[in-house]
Amino acid sequence: MAVQTTKQGRLNSAAELETLRQEIKSATGENPRLITICCGTGCLAYGGAKLAQAFRDEIETRGLQDKVGVKTTGCHGFCERGPLVVIRPENILYQRVKPEDVGDVISDTIEQGKVVERLLYTLPGTKERVTYEHDVPFYKKQMRLVFGANGYIDPTLIEDYIGVGGYTAMVKALFSMTPDEVVSEVKRSGLRGRGGGGFSAGAKWESTREAHGGLKYLICNCDEGDPGAFMDRSLMEGNPFGILEGMVIAAYAIGCHEGYIYIRHEYPVAVKHAEMAIAKAEAMGLLGDNILGSGFSFKIKINRGGGAFVCGESTALMASVEGRIGEPRAKYIHTSEKGLWDRPTVLNNVETLANVPLIINRGAQWYSSIGTANSKGTKIFSLVGKVNNTGLIEVPMGITLREIIYDIGGGILKNKKFKAVQTGGPSGGCLPAEMLDLAVDFDELSRAGSMMGSGAMIVMDEDNCMVDIARYFVSFLEGESCGKCVPCREGLKRMNQILERITNGNGRDGDIELLEDLSETLTWGALCGLGGGAANPVMSTIRYFRDEYEAHIKEKRCPAGVCKPLITYNIVEANCPGCNLCIKACPVNAITSPGKKMPVILDQSKCTKCGACYDVCRLNAVEVR
Repeated sequence: MAVQTTKQGRLNSAAELETLRQEIKSATGENPRLITICCGTGCLAYGGAKLAQAFRDEIETRGLQDKVGVKTTGCHGFCERGPLVVIRPENILYQRVKPEDVGDVISDTIEQGKVVERLLYTLPGTKERVTYEHDVPFYKKQMRLVFGANGYIDPTLIEDYIGVGGYTAMVKALFSMTPDEVVSEVKRSGLRGRGGGGFSAGAKWESTREAHGGLKYLICNCDEGDPGAFMDRSLMEGNPFGILEGMVIAAYAIGCHEGYIYIRHEYPVAVKHAEMAIAKAEAMGLLGDNILGSGFSFKIKINRGGGAFVCGESTALMASVEGRIGEPRAKYIHTSEKGLWDRPTVLNNVETLANVPLIINRGAQWYSSIGTANSKGTKIFSLVGKVNNTGLIEVPMGITLREIIYDIGGGILKNKKFKAVQTGGPSGGCLPAEMLDLAVDFDELSRAGSMMGSGAMIVMDEDNCMVDIARYFVSFLEGESCGKCVPCREGLKRMNQILERITNGNGRDGDIELLEDLSETLTWGALCGLGGGAANPVMSTIRYFRDEYEAHIKEKRCPAGVCKPLITYNIVEANCPGCNLCIKACPVNAITSPGKKMPVILDQSKCTKCGACYDVCRLNAVEVR
């Protein structure tokens, strides 16, 4: 619900913005009673919009409009438990809430001040129920500096963003700092690009600022090609005005007046919110011509991407914006001198730009006090895979993998044994259990054979075959290769063929060495960074899980029981009570019963190794050999 203020239309000065802010604060009051409902893409898929409407209807029916408000927000991060509802200001967290739960929440919590126990988060081990959002382990160790506003503001209301301090950093930069001072502040903060390369954001801005030519461009990358990564999407969906503010500050620093948001077409909510935010900010004089009467002008256009992984590479992305095929080019000349349409260009991703208002408002010294020696601030990861708590997390640089996976992630599903975690997306590496205490930052991950990438983090357990994992990612990368350079086009194809051969039980002596040679050629010979990193899944799995490769090749055995040509399903008679569940599950009638309460019989000649019998058996009566 929009706040009613006396000021309508364009703001012509910083003073008018501040007056509006005070009116908004006065109208909303301190710590208003609110029911906030996550309406990020994940919770929308769970029915978040219908849930919000059910709350509005119930409040109107009971005549409680003056006592409590309803606010739809961006992603809260704990996507696995959606739809999420948080009662403010107490921060009572309800998870997996359905429209039929609304009456109880209103009656018990809003009217009587009691908690609806059955909607609380339950600790997996002790079964203890947790009432408050900040006490849930998933949130407890996070440092939500960039992502935190998502849970408090309605991304479609610019008044919400202004009310929580939005645009104060832009005002400070435009009216109290020179462009050189802004660049210097960002450089001193130690902010490194969150899009994958990890380059110094301030140094990139400085190079572009100093580049010859009056026309310069700023591009915000919201395309995220990594499977499982949705950090930028969630930031754009949940706090689009914050991204625009970061872009205005960056544009002012480098001296450019035209910018683009490159956003993938498959992000409909993010596209909608970005378009809406641009229109509202322009109408209020916070974007466009003569921003707040400062004399500085900056306009933003939206360019929708087709979802090509290769457009995560800067020159390929710029080619796409220009209307050409998204292919990288050799960077004999940096894009800071010749980028978009051969003009000096800065390309930052959404998360990088979202950090900028924080740095300007709170200072480089504060920001650089967070993190490690060469990796400052926080990082948002999408924590997915075989871990109890999945979703988006924001943690300080330097936190260990163990803290992320066990303290925040709640450990491995079904108490299975942790095997590996892949960081950095398809081009990242797989790190074993011995590296759980590794401090997560740009340099440590790189030294370990992986990368920060955009922030995808996939957890694997003892049931994952690392050779099959390498095959999967190489297959993905082969399909996404633009094919422009030989090492990437041919190298990935040959590597995929070898990995398929190994997982099919036809591995040969020398295959591991051949994969290593091809990996080295790809790393040093590929045209772009994406090709250069494409061998990481293979190199890291050979480095840390070589025994699994050797078992496949020499013993024709898959230790994890994943590669079908190398496994058989067998009945453990001692554990089989003859319940016949596996018989019902078998799609090819390969399992039969010799009699009542007698162990079943599996006909190997009919078995297709689909694993249906293994999945339904809860008595360990089906084993994989």
